[in-house]
Amino acid sequence: MDANQPFPPHLFRRQDESTDAEFYHHPRFVTHIDDQAIAAVTQLYREYFPPNTDLLDLMSSWVSHLPAEVPYRRVVGLGMNEAELKANPRLASYVVQDLNQQPALPFQDQEFDGAAICVSIDYLTQPVAVLRELARVLRPDAPLVITFSNRCFPSKAIAAWHHLDDRGHLALVQQYLQAAGGWHGIELLDRSPRPPGRSDPLFAVVARVAPR
Repeated sequence: MDANQPFPPHLFRRQDESTDAEFYHHPRFVTHIDDQAIAAVTQLYREYFPPNTDLLDLMSSWVSHLPAEVPYRRVVGLGMNEAELKANPRLASYVVQDLNQQPALPFQDQEFDGAAICVSIDYLTQPVAVLRELARVLRPDAPLVITFSNRCFPSKAIAAWHHLDDRGHLALVQQYLQAAGGWHGIELLDRSPRPPGRSDPLFAVVARVAPR
């Protein structure tokens, strides 16, 4: 069965279909949204990730945007570039993995209390499979916070992302979660800094693992 059912395959085509390992081979020690949008991400994490919990930072890099004042028991990162992951001071450990090649997560059932995907959901070519795996590795009622803006690497973002506006992106991610199953309480949020137009916009889809 296609991991992305019920979505048609053409939605996940990309301008650059070369291997992601090649694209992400060189580290990029930059942030992909501006400081005000980053602050909005950090505030979401304050609201949804309690202290002293186990978190998974999926599609991670050299910075996780977690609130500096909040202690977490363990933060695990999974990303594409080892140099970036190694430089991330919030990570207790990390895994280098291309989710577009291998969407299965190398973690135990119910291992984490929360998970984040920051400005990266638009690059997943098997999002339904990845979100199904996230529901497996998170504990019941654990939150998943997916954030995104209007910026991306155009050549690596999926076709569907290019054809939708901000509201369409929120609806698409919601549909991913519904197709994956195992999620409830889905929230679609506009956390763009105010006044609008002076910084990058910031949108979020938050969901919790359904009781098993």
